Amino acid sequence: MPLTASYSSPQLLSGAVRERVRWLELPARRASVGAARAATQELLCAWGVPEEVREDAVLVLSELATNAVRHTASADFLCCVGLTAESLVHLEVHDHDTAMHNLVPRAPGLDDEGGRGLLLVQYMADRWGVERSAFTGGNAVWARFRG
Repeated sequence: MPLTASYSSPQLLSGAVRERVRWLELPARRASVGAARAATQELLCAWGVPEEVREDAVLVLSELATNAVRHTASADFLCCVGLTAESLVHLEVHDHDTAMHNLVPRAPGLDDEGGRGLLLVQYMADRWGVERSAFTGGNAVWARFRG
């Protein structure tokens, strides 16, 4: 299945409900992925996002944050969680890696422990993509879900 990360980013949450946008700045460590996941779960639950959408969004945010930690030399990264006026859940992860990365899917073997993250993002999100971050100059990977 080809990767479809060709959408223009709705970066900066155009159309977001101002009270329903949260940013986290986290150190690029594995423990930060869990913190981002927990904060996202809590926010989406408080905002009344249906459980199935919450679960998908939390898993995708976890994958995006893990990629920022594992595949960039960033000392920290930004996570954004928001809800648009149309009840779309919007996620962004911004790193500081100035090299533009091609999001090429891996073909992991059955015994490989990794290499499936972006395939999950593609499958679970309604839309997703990557572009230059207006905040960090690095990559901004984003995903949207119907709430």
